[in-house]
Amino acid sequence: MDDFSNVSSVLTLEGFNLPPESAFSAFIFATLSYMVILFCNLVLILTIILNRSLHQPMYLLLLNLPINDLIGSTALFTQVIKELLLDTGTIQYSACVTQAFFIHVYGTGAVLILTAMAYDRYIAICSPLRYNTTMTNAHLRKIITLLWVCDLILIGVLFFLLLRLPRCRSLMSHSYCDNPSLLKLVCANTAINNIYGVFITALMQVIVVWAILYTYIQILVTCFRNKGSADTKSKALQTCATHLIVFLLLECLGLLTIISYRLSQFPPQLRRLIGVSTLIFPPTLNPIIYGLKIKDIRVKAMHFLRTKIFPS
Repeated sequence: MDDFSNVSSVLTLEGFNLPPESAFSAFIFATLSYMVILFCNLVLILTIILNRSLHQPMYLLLLNLPINDLIGSTALFTQVIKELLLDTGTIQYSACVTQAFFIHVYGTGAVLILTAMAYDRYIAICSPLRYNTTMTNAHLRKIITLLWVCDLILIGVLFFLLLRLPRCRSLMSHSYCDNPSLLKLVCANTAINNIYGVFITALMQVIVVWAILYTYIQILVTCFRNKGSADTKSKALQTCATHLIVFLLLECLGLLTIISYRLSQFPPQLRRLIGVSTLIFPPTLNPIIYGLKIKDIRVKAMHFLRTKIFPS
């Protein structure tokens, strides 16, 4: 039997291999990016919480998206900023597992939240007469609880399967920690882990994607068949277009990340760049997209900024 008792608890990160003259610029960029993400998402969260007129199912489901974005971006940036500042190139194994766990919670959570939001819009537009009786506060609480419980269970099992395996390596081939990189440190049969990873990927990419596309196709058909006012149609289509933009952005970056891990000849630096982009662009753009495209949020957010953040 192999002896893994001498394996270091400290992991070495390959990182971005930046020259010293570029490290400070990267530190400034990472810090500013995180500050922008914090500011934009906190403004969206506080705008929804502090305005009772926004305490509707659509906005309360949306509230979960910036919370989830902050989980993912905080998990990434706290480690990246620390590394760029101290230039140690190391991370504790326990801290690495924690970072990877929350990054995967973020990725799965984003898709589940967008699915719940698509369901809400589907009921609102395709069955408006039963919307108020269906999307009650009790039903809304069940949906929000279910999506977070499913997220935590799926990712919890993923990391339970990882942590049961012995580790015999300490060099991480990525700039941050995630499950595929941690699996490369294992010296044991990872077949079960790989099967379960494929299961989660298939669940997210087939069932959830199909559900979202189906609901929005039905919404488009209903909008074009409906002889209601042009303003109502425009508002419904604008809201759905916003959700689709956010979903497609996340989906494209997620698929690129998955593909980069499956292709061994994929350039490592490009793989790291794509992985980081998945945790930078959606959390930055989501609150901006919703703030610009949804009038109710835009008006309330501007009022919040003028009165609370930048009072004259």
